[in-house]
Amino acid sequence: MYNFKKNYKIIIVIIIAAIIACTCYHIYAKEENTKETIDIDDNIEEETEKPKKTEAERILVHISGAVNQEGIIEMEEGSRIADAIDKAGGLKENACLDDINLAYKLEDGMKIDIPTKQEKQDEKDKKNEQEKQEYNSTQNNIINKQKQNAKININTATQEQLETLPGIGPSTAKKIINYRKENGKFNSIEDIKNVKRHWTCEI
Repeated sequence: MYNFKKNYKIIIVIIIAAIIACTCYHIYAKEENTKETIDIDDNIEEETEKPKKTEAERILVHISGAVNQEGIIEMEEGSRIADAIDKAGGLKENACLDDINLAYKLEDGMKIDIPTKQEKQDEKDKKNEQEKQEYNSTQNNIINKQKQNAKININTATQEQLETLPGIGPSTAKKIINYRKENGKFNSIEDIKNVKRHWTCEI
């Protein structure tokens, strides 16, 4: 009787222990499955949020002038003129970058010309010469206009001054001077008819 009760208690303890163990196992397994599911979901979200890398578009540009390798080169879209110069083997020693914006973004089909220092100087000289010619032409026009608009006092003008009037030559200028000596000053415009010539004048 004693042994039976003792064995019965042991069996009950074993059963309870087994139940506890099974319960703990199921709880642990459930937590692991939940954790694994969360990790999978996180990975899916990360992959979804991560932007897909797309291959950069390619463009063609033509570079010439003071670079080591002139010609058509292939560049990535968004590249700058400085990148194109590097792709063309760099600059020559006589290159002039005064008017080149190295940060300018390239466009497909564009032409880049890098001038030499001599070409740049020739361009400046040509521009200066054109400006000088334009200035001289303007000044000459002003002088000619002033001469055309100038009025000569026919009663006091010398022969040289009279000859500057349109249509007045040495012969007519002498006639005017002789007329003044013989008849005195011109009193009106009508008196000019006596010299048989017409011109713009000031009495």
